[in-house]
Amino acid sequence: MTPGAWLLLVGGLVLLLLAWTGWTLVRLSRLEARVARAWTSLDVQLQRRAGLAEELAREYPAAVGQERAGFLAAFAADARAPGDGDRELAENLLGRELRELGELDGVPQALRNDLDGTATRVSLARRFYNDAVRDTAALRRRRLPRLMRLHAGRPLPRYFDIDDRLDRVVPDPDGVGQPGR
Repeated sequence: MTPGAWLLLVGGLVLLLLAWTGWTLVRLSRLEARVARAWTSLDVQLQRRAGLAEELAREYPAAVGQERAGFLAAFAADARAPGDGDRELAENLLGRELRELGELDGVPQALRNDLDGTATRVSLARRFYNDAVRDTAALRRRRLPRLMRLHAGRPLPRYFDIDDRLDRVVPDPDGVGQPGR
């Protein structure tokens, strides 16, 4: 091969590398924007759930029990602004308390529907957020983006892991629905 052909080949490879780098940077930027939008959506749903729990505890303490209403209000306040900074723990405590409420006699159907709908939306929003985090992490962990430091020192987004089961915890006096029995 002549020196001109080698120069043309190297130039073509550099051009391909630059095109791939540009494409990857755009993709990383879009994934990070997707993570940010998904977090905003998740945060809105978590705040809504905490607000509904506070309303339930404040307006209908007889329906949930006075002591449980106090716990529910405290867990909802902590979920909105966790004192120790552990939002996942605060959201888990609130979610568990909401699942253990059982039947809410005396609570308007609209509020019960809002609580159930918000539980579903929290679950979906968390899944969308974690999917966006997974996709971003997968691209950033590939060999070339990591070697070229295309993430520019930005921290890797964290998964948000909470127990958002949609089933209610209902006491089973016979133990029939209990695993291992």
